[in-house]
Amino acid sequence: MEYRHLGRSGLKVSELSFGSWVTFGDQFGEDTALACMQAAYDAGVNFFDNAEAYAQGESETIMGRILQRTEWQRSDLVISTKIFWGGEGPNDRGLSRKHIMEGMNASLDRLQMDYVDLVFCHRPDLHTPMEETVRAMSDTVTSGMAFYWGTSEWSAEQIRHAHLFATANGLVPPTMEQPQYNLLTRDRVEAEYAPLYRDLGLGTTIWSPLASGILTGKYNDGIPDDSRLGHPKYTWLKRIVEGEAGQKKLAVARGLAEVAGDLGCTTSQLALAWCLKNPHVSTVITGASRPEQVTENMGALEVAPKLTDEVMARIEELAGNKPAAEADWRGM
Repeated sequence: MEYRHLGRSGLKVSELSFGSWVTFGDQFGEDTALACMQAAYDAGVNFFDNAEAYAQGESETIMGRILQRTEWQRSDLVISTKIFWGGEGPNDRGLSRKHIMEGMNASLDRLQMDYVDLVFCHRPDLHTPMEETVRAMSDTVTSGMAFYWGTSEWSAEQIRHAHLFATANGLVPPTMEQPQYNLLTRDRVEAEYAPLYRDLGLGTTIWSPLASGILTGKYNDGIPDDSRLGHPKYTWLKRIVEGEAGQKKLAVARGLAEVAGDLGCTTSQLALAWCLKNPHVSTVITGASRPEQVTENMGALEVAPKLTDEVMARIEELAGNKPAAEADWRGM
């Protein structure tokens, strides 16, 4: 396992990390979650991602109990949470100062921690002034509740606005962004954010590197009943593989499977390794429903060096979605 700096910060995160979205508290309980986290930790993972919204807080509760059961040193771990969807009350959602502070306290209670290393604004809040959000997020850092704050699925313009306001007013600016990034979803990370890596030193902790399972190849011949897309709570994800657009995505997955076969790896490992090739990706957040999947995902580390220029060109040809600014970010 290699460890990359989180943007221009001094913090190092494992290039592959582990997240609890749609699994902890939804697909399985504490014992399986512990087995998955242990497999990730044994592989060298130091970053574990969470959010107040995951399983309505139960995901944080499970992770907190797991960390109490292990003998892992807190200083060896990078733990995150995300604030936005905290409940159904009028002030339990969004990025008001009230919800940021109360949401952080509630997350820390569930995680049984005095602080998290990273806290993200889970989405932009168009109904709260940017200045209010930035001041509150800065205060989470200066008060010791978090070490770094960042954003998730914010536009480049919103991130720059937040950064400029923070630096102009002696506040802590955002350090990182958590965007979706995979072979099927590329424009924002490769093109829109390109100036931010240079100008602001933005780090990225990418989510959904396997495109909700499409790039694993498991949906190439239909949707298995025991898969995430077959789960009643995630019927909205099923739309990803339905219709003409979905069939185009599956065609890419089938082509990727052929490349993986030539390299002697799984489609999942190839898709994860492809993400690792982007130098502006600080860490690739992986997920799993059993420890064997964690072990398979970690195999992407051995695949990444096999992605020569020729292999990358082959992947580009089958994907057919190269962003216009592709040539710029690869040279930065």
